[in-house]
Amino acid sequence: MHKLGRGNRDKLQQFMAITGASEKIAVQALKASDWNIEGAFDVFYSQPQVKPFSDSRHLEELYNRYKDPNVDMIHADGITLLCSDLQLVVSWHMKAGTMCEFSKQEFFGGLQSLGIDSLEKFRDRMSYMRSELKDDQKFREIYNFAFGWAKEKGQKSLALDTAIGMWQLLFAENQWPLVDHWCQFLQARHNKAISRDTWSQLLEFARNVNPNLSNYDAEGAWPYLIDEFVEYLNENGIIQSDQQKDWSLRQ
Repeated sequence: MHKLGRGNRDKLQQFMAITGASEKIAVQALKASDWNIEGAFDVFYSQPQVKPFSDSRHLEELYNRYKDPNVDMIHADGITLLCSDLQLVVSWHMKAGTMCEFSKQEFFGGLQSLGIDSLEKFRDRMSYMRSELKDDQKFREIYNFAFGWAKEKGQKSLALDTAIGMWQLLFAENQWPLVDHWCQFLQARHNKAISRDTWSQLLEFARNVNPNLSNYDAEGAWPYLIDEFVEYLNENGIIQSDQQKDWSLRQ
């Protein structure tokens, strides 16, 4: 470690503290990412062979802490205690099939994939898990996962109130300037459940259409609901000429 500059030594210590990795593995991950610490996290957690060992006995203790006392399952109260506002990202890691439920298999599998077997390690991973919502590719994966995770069992569509809550949560971390207008439009004009197609296409709209709609193609293959949203923005003067000009300058 003595051969490293101060900046890299600090990154090494931070990386080791968060991941629990040995110095040798930490240096390998950091070098592979050209000493970009976020990139090093991706390298480290994408390689199962370098993940820290997770003691199944400790996982059992964690599971028993959060599981329902009457059923061999973690339900809403346990999940709220476990991860509060990180429930969605944690559920994505655990490949949970249903909101507010973790099976024992999902709980073990998710925490083992993260190298977690104690509350201390869980707390250490919090900032990294939150940062995943800022990574474009991971955000897309989490966004697509959220639809199936949040909808009620046996339903093909997502309840409107649930969908709005998910959009506000997701786009709070990975910002879309029109999210509040979209939610207001749905409550005023739609008031129906959201289909998977609409859920998926909204992300494409948010990522590919400028907030001032300057590159919006009315002849494009957008769902009817998104076309209605554009009409709503124009009818209500939300996209105004001075606003368009201001947004254009930021592009």
